[in-house]
Amino acid sequence: MSSRPGAAWPLVAVFTAGYLASYLLPTVVGRLSAHLGLSPAQAGLVGSALLLSSAGAGFTLAGRVERYGARTPARAGLLLAAIGYGCAALAGSVPLVVLGVVVGGFGSGTATAVAAAGIAARRDPHRTSSLGLLTVSATAGVLYLTIPHLGGGHRLPFAAIALVALLVWPATARLGGATTAEETSSPVTGRLPHRRSGLVLAGGMLVWSMAQNALWGVSSRIGITQAGLTEVTVGAVFAAALGAGLLGVMGAGLLGARLGRAVPIGLGTVVIAASIVLSSSARDLGSFATGEVLWNAFYPVVLSYLIGLAASLDVRGRWAVLAGSASSVGVACGPLLGSVLSEEAGYPVMGLILGAATLLVAAPVTAVALHTGGRPLVPGSVRRRGGAPAALLAATTGGGLSGAVPKLGSPEQAVTELRVPALRRRLLVRSAIRTAGPDGDSGQSNAYASTSDR
Repeated sequence: MSSRPGAAWPLVAVFTAGYLASYLLPTVVGRLSAHLGLSPAQAGLVGSALLLSSAGAGFTLAGRVERYGARTPARAGLLLAAIGYGCAALAGSVPLVVLGVVVGGFGSGTATAVAAAGIAARRDPHRTSSLGLLTVSATAGVLYLTIPHLGGGHRLPFAAIALVALLVWPATARLGGATTAEETSSPVTGRLPHRRSGLVLAGGMLVWSMAQNALWGVSSRIGITQAGLTEVTVGAVFAAALGAGLLGVMGAGLLGARLGRAVPIGLGTVVIAASIVLSSSARDLGSFATGEVLWNAFYPVVLSYLIGLAASLDVRGRWAVLAGSASSVGVACGPLLGSVLSEEAGYPVMGLILGAATLLVAAPVTAVALHTGGRPLVPGSVRRRGGAPAALLAATTGGGLSGAVPKLGSPEQAVTELRVPALRRRLLVRSAIRTAGPDGDSGQSNAYASTSDR
């Protein structure tokens, strides 16, 4: 992958550092309960505090990353993550651990918001988000294989997250700085587009993530208390499950948008619901491992398409950040919900409830994918600088356009709406021209069109 400023790997690195805490949630919650004397519900509440703080950072930064630039908030987020989780690792009292968790969670959320906004600006958001999920799954898998053998009480998981944040810090040098006023004066940066679809998607991702992480937060206890496995065996199952997730994300990356987003989201969610029921009712190694592996194989696949769908709704990445933050709220409520349901109703009933909730949100989220982004992408599509999805206008656009094409040659950026009634699409044509160089050569013109369904 290229190391030029526009390369994707810095975003992938920041994405990994931001998402790692939620991937390590089962071992964090389990060790807080085992080594700090917290009840399962109390440990789940600490995990929820971490993720609520992360979601708060996302809501705070939504729509502001472009103004501040990616580099500064990414560095601030990584620094807060390193300090917060580092303090939680060193602290021996519950109040100090909770304080460190909240600070570290805000740092994780900041890093995730920067990555989400940057991914939305990529030419292929789905490919970049898939690569990010691939990297964070691999990192978490390695940690699940090593942490059970090293002991360290509650300290080791927090220390690992802090260390990853420090290791990612150098990658921020490749991120962009603050945007000037001239660069942010584009007319496509007005009110939030696709509000209805965006709100449905954000609400669906909140419930979807809540169900997933309600199970993920108690999966370790299911394996140990209900299936009768050791911590080492459960860690090996988690590592294998995350390995299956790697294969799933790789497959999603290869599949890309050939089937659109609706089919992977809809069918994948159905498989996930069945896997939740199987895993939560497991009473031996075989059923527990099967449920966890199958679930983790499809979870990141569906998540990558949801991230790509959110990114496609707004050229500035605001829906990507808002939907991601809503998902973080669901992730935050998940451990507490899982702990309460498992204590009050038992693991099998908890699985049935979570599976039913997952199926209920599949319909509206799939409908959003069908309406706004379920079709395969147009071959040869390109993206403008700043993140607008676009298809290069060519002679193949054919007739049927009503409205005037903006003149090329004006130093200002012009926007003209073109309608294609037969396709029920709106084409947003954006033209830009470079001013003449010092040698007197004529400027260079580029015309772009962004398509979106009504």
